[in-house]
Formats: sequence, C-alpha cells, structure tokens
Amino acid sequence: MKMSTSNKSYTIRPNYRKKFRPALVKECVHAVLMEHLYDKEYQQMTASEDTKHLVEVIKNKIKDLGYDRYKLVVQVYIGEQRGQAVKLSCRKFWDADTDNFAVDTYMNDSLFCVAMVFGIYYY
Repeated sequence: MKMSTSNKSYTIRPNYRKKFRPALVKECVHAVLMEHLYDKEYQQMTASEDTKHLVEVIKNKIKDLGYDRYKLVVQVYIGEQRGQAVKLSCRKFWDADTDNFAVDTYMNDSLFCVAMVFGIYYY
C-alpha cells in the first residue's frame, strides 16, 4: 500500500499587510470610546455592564479589520473621575515581530476609561 504525501506549508509570520497595526487599532478604539462614552456620566451600578459592552463592541470592530490568525485580547477599565491618578501596567511574553498592542483613553468630567487591545499571532 502506497501512501501519498502532500506538501503542506505552514505560515509562521503574518503577511505584511495583515500584521497587527497599533495605530489603526487605536483609531478604531478611540472611535468606539467617543461614540459610547461622549457625555456619559459614571454610574457605579452600570459600570460593569458598560465595560462588558465596550469590550464586545471593540472586539467586533477590530475583528472587522481582518486580522487573520490573531487572538485578540481586549481589556477595558472604567472608573469615576475625581481628579485622581491611575496607573495601569501589564506584562507579556510574546513575539516582538508579530504581536503588538494598542491603548486609548477617554475622560470627561464624570468618568475615565482605558481600553487596551492585544493582538497575538497564532503560529
């Protein structure tokens, strides 16, 4: 019995045009934050649901950009604006050639919001 072998090719790097582009992602995130948070007042009771909603909207908008084989991780933080300082940090272990992230913030007199999108390429 003879078995045929097929030539399989594996993509280990994204096409240059399909690489995660932080500037473009940041523009998309900024547009979502402006649309959904403009003139919105901080409400402690709805902040959790607002955060979940923003995560879904941002994730779907970034998926529409066509980043094939990228896992998208979206984090959104909403808090009450009282003039305080807020510092966020993260650690990551990834491939600097293929993976990247974008961050955008929104503030008004009532609330602040920080949205981060991480694009991790699947090999």
